[in-house]
Amino acid sequence: MRALAEFVMRGPLQAAGVAVITMAIPLLFWIGAAVIGLVILRLGLRQGVNIGIWASLPGLGWAIVGGDPTALSVLVMVMVMAAVLRATQSWERSLVAGSLVTVLIGVLLPVLYPAMLDQLVQTGVSFYQQYNAEVAQELGDQLEPVIRQTMNASMAGTFLVTAVVLTMLARSWQAKLYNPGGFREEFHGFRLSGPMAVGLLVVMVAGPFLGLNSVLVVWAAGLPMVVAAIALVHGAVGRRGMGTQWLVMFYVALLILGPSLLLLLVALAFLDSWLDIRKRITPSGPAE
Repeated sequence: MRALAEFVMRGPLQAAGVAVITMAIPLLFWIGAAVIGLVILRLGLRQGVNIGIWASLPGLGWAIVGGDPTALSVLVMVMVMAAVLRATQSWERSLVAGSLVTVLIGVLLPVLYPAMLDQLVQTGVSFYQQYNAEVAQELGDQLEPVIRQTMNASMAGTFLVTAVVLTMLARSWQAKLYNPGGFREEFHGFRLSGPMAVGLLVVMVAGPFLGLNSVLVVWAAGLPMVVAAIALVHGAVGRRGMGTQWLVMFYVALLILGPSLLLLLVALAFLDSWLDIRKRITPSGPAE
C-alpha cells in the first residue's frame, strides 16, 4: 500500500489514473476513494476535486446504469470527510460531517432507488415470514415499514462505515509518507468533546420524534461515538504497552457480541468525553 501511495503522489496523472481505473472496478472502488482522500489531505480540496471529478465518472456510471450507488456515495463521503479533516485537523468534525452526509444519502435513497429498496424489503419480509414467523406475526402490518427503515438505514450506514475506514486509510498513507507515526498518535488520542457527545446522544433520542428514520439517525449519530470508543481502546492498549493480541480479542468480541458491545462503546465514549480516561491510565515502561 505504501508503494501505491508513493505512486499516486508523483503527480495528478498518476493519481487520476489509479482512481479512475479502480473506481470502474466494483470490488476495487475503495482504492480510488482512498486515493482521492489522500490527494485532498496532502494537496488540498481544489486538487482533490479536480481529480475526484474524473474518478466520480465511473461511480456515476455504476449509480445510473448499474443501479448501484455504493462507489459514488462512498467517494463523496470520503471527499467531504477528508476536506473537513484537512481544514480543521479535527476528527470529531470530520466524522460529524460524514454523518450529516449519511442522513442526506439516507433520505435520497428511497427517492432515487425505489425499485432496489423495494426488492430488498420484499426479501426481508419473505425471510421473516419463513424463518421468524413469530416476529412477523407480532409486527403485523408494521413489518414492511420496519424492514424498509432498517434496509434504508443499513445501506447508508454501511456507506458511512466504509467511508470512515477509507478516510483513515488515506490519513495513514499520508502519515507513512510524510509523518511516520503521526496517524497512530492522532488516532490513539482522539476523543469527542463533552458538548459534542451530549449533542449526538440528544440527536439519537430526539430523531424519531422529528419524523426521521430512527435507525438511520442511530447509525449516523452513533458511529462517531463508536469510533471514539475504539480509539480509546487502542490508546489504552498503546499506553499500557500491551500486545496486539488484546486488540485482536477486542475485535473478535465486537464481531461476536455485536449490538450489545456497541451500546457499551457508546457509553464508554460518552464517559471519556468528560473524564478523559487516557490521562487516568498509568503508562508502562520506565521511559514514560
